Amino acid sequence: MTEDRKVRVRFAPSPTGPLHMGGVRTALYNYLFAKKQGGDFILRIEDTDQTRYVEGAEDYIRESLEWCGILPNEGQGYCGDFGPYKQSERKDLGFYREYAEKLVAEDKAYYAFDTPEELDKMREDLKKAGVAAPQYNAITRGRMKNSTSLPADEVKERIENGDPYVIRIKIPRNEEIKFEDKIRGWVMVHSSNLDDKVLYKSDGMPTYHLANIVDDHMMKITHVIRGEEWLPSAPLHVLLYRYLGWEDEMPQFAHLPLLLKPDGNGKLSKRDGDRLGFPVFPLEWKDPSTGDISSGYREKGYFPEAFVNILSLLGWNPGTNQEIFSLEELVQEFSLERVGKAGAKYDPEKARWFNQQYLKEKDNSEIAEALLEREDLDEKARAKGKDYLAAVCGMMKERAVFLKDIPEEGYYFFEAPKSYDEKTVSKKWKADTPALMQEWISVLEGISDFKAANIESAIKSFMEEKGVGFGAILPPFRLLLSGTGMGPSLFEIAELLGKEECLNRMKDSMQKLPS
Repeated sequence: MTEDRKVRVRFAPSPTGPLHMGGVRTALYNYLFAKKQGGDFILRIEDTDQTRYVEGAEDYIRESLEWCGILPNEGQGYCGDFGPYKQSERKDLGFYREYAEKLVAEDKAYYAFDTPEELDKMREDLKKAGVAAPQYNAITRGRMKNSTSLPADEVKERIENGDPYVIRIKIPRNEEIKFEDKIRGWVMVHSSNLDDKVLYKSDGMPTYHLANIVDDHMMKITHVIRGEEWLPSAPLHVLLYRYLGWEDEMPQFAHLPLLLKPDGNGKLSKRDGDRLGFPVFPLEWKDPSTGDISSGYREKGYFPEAFVNILSLLGWNPGTNQEIFSLEELVQEFSLERVGKAGAKYDPEKARWFNQQYLKEKDNSEIAEALLEREDLDEKARAKGKDYLAAVCGMMKERAVFLKDIPEEGYYFFEAPKSYDEKTVSKKWKADTPALMQEWISVLEGISDFKAANIESAIKSFMEEKGVGFGAILPPFRLLLSGTGMGPSLFEIAELLGKEECLNRMKDSMQKLPS
């Protein structure tokens, strides 16, 4: 049991492509649980299926975790006393085969020599006989070529001759297998629903089922927190712990709910990337075989802390109305007891809202620095310098969702308008507007201290003198300065642009708008 042991959890992805956001959530929940308990968070690479290995995927996994701030304190690419932390490297140490052979010797597993064609024929025959889900199990194994059905001397001869074989677990025929899941409570499965999974392959590699049990035991893992898709495999893993004599040290299981598409219709998968209009990967991914590029949250302009905040609430409920959490706050508040069983629908609009909240809270100078680091920042904006940019950020960040929105939507801070909002022109630029604006230009020319408060005071006096309301003055004034119909405080815009620039823009715009 695990109560008196130091908490040790692992995130164990396979390097078969980019890390899905659901995988990042799994890593996050493991990290939060470990940190709250003062335990260890380990990164292990499970590459038992070498046929699916994708170049660059392992580096992508580590870079994604580092961008999110979910840093392992042990594991592949980090320090630790239980390495190597990559299964293809651990294979050479020999203990996977050792444990597989131990199971065979104790009649808890067996050698199977069936060819792929023989396996296909077995499944086809069972389907023809009306079996919906054909399995290699306690019923069918007796009709196949394995060490439970063949004479011992033939088995020995086949192995000595170098015939290819796998090692399969020997699932008991009529038994209830049960375990307690920290999220789902007691789970019970009858052994008749399990098949004799392959534990050790003919290529000398263990399968995930054997390797992850052996590694978890050797690395002293206390809690296995993973996705719901692994729940059907859990009874097999429980059985392996028992067969290997490690049942008393078996970790506690917690199977996380699925991430669902926004409409709730099915799991949000890797194949949904960009197809639904939003990323499903933390970072941009370029497929090494096709060159196809899938978008990432980082490249879309999301802050890592906003991305982590989004993921934290997809399955976990803090029990309060609080929605904005720093990583440190999440560590303090997180518990597996508040993780639900039901799938969590991903809301891309809510994700945008989270990023907006984090942008609002950032210091203006910090935002300006981040903009100056962007290669796509327009040179006119770059030329204005950090202080000017910081002032723009202060006015625009309340309305922006992403960093790029600030220079894009506030383009008029960096250049005079070249076009004018048609709706504002048609509704607010009336027959008497040009004359009114000419008089307002004269008033502005007389303001010596060109500050927002003074401009606002002057416009109020001008409106009172002319007997007109804000609607007659402010929209045309904004149109002349920015070409837009809405935006941040017009008086602050004017102050930042400066008296000379304001007057030049207004006079130039007057030439372009209806007279």
